[in-house]
Amino acid sequence: MYWKESLNRKYMWREFFPAFVVVVNSLTWNAFVLSIFSNEINSLLVSPIEILTFFSVEYIAIAVSAILGSIYFPRLRRISLFVWMISGAIATIMLITIRNNGTPTNLLISSFLGISVGAGLPSSLACFADSTNIENRGFFGGLTYFFVGCSTVFFFVIMIFFSSVATVLAIILWRIMGALLFLLTYKDKKAKQEPNVPPYSHVWSQRGLLLYLGPWVMFCLVNWMEAPLLANLFGELYSRIGFIEVIVSGMVALLGGIIADFAGRKRVIIIGFVILGVDYAVLSLLSMLQVSWYIYAALDSIAWGMFASVFFMTLWGDLAGSYQKEKYYTLGGLPYLLAMFLSELVKPYVKIMPLATAFSLASFFLFLAVVPLMYADETLPEKKIKERELKQYIEKAKKAREKHV
Repeated sequence: MYWKESLNRKYMWREFFPAFVVVVNSLTWNAFVLSIFSNEINSLLVSPIEILTFFSVEYIAIAVSAILGSIYFPRLRRISLFVWMISGAIATIMLITIRNNGTPTNLLISSFLGISVGAGLPSSLACFADSTNIENRGFFGGLTYFFVGCSTVFFFVIMIFFSSVATVLAIILWRIMGALLFLLTYKDKKAKQEPNVPPYSHVWSQRGLLLYLGPWVMFCLVNWMEAPLLANLFGELYSRIGFIEVIVSGMVALLGGIIADFAGRKRVIIIGFVILGVDYAVLSLLSMLQVSWYIYAALDSIAWGMFASVFFMTLWGDLAGSYQKEKYYTLGGLPYLLAMFLSELVKPYVKIMPLATAFSLASFFLFLAVVPLMYADETLPEKKIKERELKQYIEKAKKAREKHV
C-alpha cells in the first residue's frame, strides 16, 4: 500500500516532522485559546455592545494578520513561525488577566490574540504542503489531524480534572515546546523564484479555487450559525457530544485522507456534504427526540473527519501547485476562522428561533453546496488514481493466483 511506503521513507519523515509539529501544535492551541477567550469575554460585566466590540477586534486582527503573514512570513519562515508561536504563549498568559482589566487593555489583548492566531497559520499549513507530495498529501493530512484530535482530547482531560489555571499553564507549555521543537528541526529552503509567488488577484481568478471555496464558505456559515442552536438544544450534553466528536473525527480524518489519495479529494468532499445534509434533515424532523442527537453526533463526526483531512490540510496545497502556498491557505482558512464570529451574533436569538426551520434551511444549503463541486476539477491527477487502481488490481490478482497454485 502507498501509505506503508510513505511510512518507510525516512527522508520524507525528516521533511514532514517540523511541519507536523507546527500544525498539530497550532491547531490544538488555537482551539483552546479561542474557547478560553470567548468564555472570559462573555463573563465580563459589560454591555453587549462592548462584548461584540472585543470579538470584532479579535476577528479583524485575525483576518488582517493572516493576509499580511501570508505575504511576509515565507521570506524567513523558520524564525517568523518561531516568533509567532512564542507570541501565542504570551497571548495565553494575557487571557488570565481579562477579568481584572479595563476596556482599553482588553481591546489590546483581543487584537494581540487575533494576531497570535492568524499571522502564522497560513505559513504553517504551507509548510505542511511543501513537505508532502500531492499523491500522499491526503494521508499525511489525515494523520496530522488525527494527532490534533489526540492532543485536543488530552487537554480536555486536563480541563476536567484540573483547575483553569493549570489548564492555561499546560497550554502555554505546549505552545513553547512546539516552538522550540520546530526551531530545532526546521531548515529554511532557498527562496523560490519570483514567478512562483502569485498575487492575490491571480489566486482569486482561479476557477477551481472558487468552485471549492464556495461550498466551503457555505459549510462554515451553516456550521457556526447552527452551533448556538445546538448548544441550547443539547444543554449539558453538548460538551460531551463535542468531546466524542473530536475523538471520532480524528480517526475518520485518517481514513478520509487515505480515501482522498485513492479516489480523489472531490469525492470525499461530496460525501461529506451529503452526510451533513442528511444530518441536519434528521434534526429538523426529530430534534425533540434524544436519539436524533446521537445520530447527529455520529454523522457530524464522520463529515468533520472527511473535511478536516481535505479542506483543512490538503485541498489548498493541491490548488497552489508549484506556486507559493501561503495565499491559498489564507483564502481557505479565513472563512472558517471568521465564521466563528457568527456564533456570537446568533447567541442572543437562540431561544426565539424555530429549530425545525433553522435545521431544514441548513440541510437545504448543504445539499445546494454540492452543485458547484460537480463542475470542479479533481485536484488529484487522474493518472495517480488510475495507477493506484491498477496496482491494487494487480496485488489482488497475485493473491488470487497464489491461492490456486
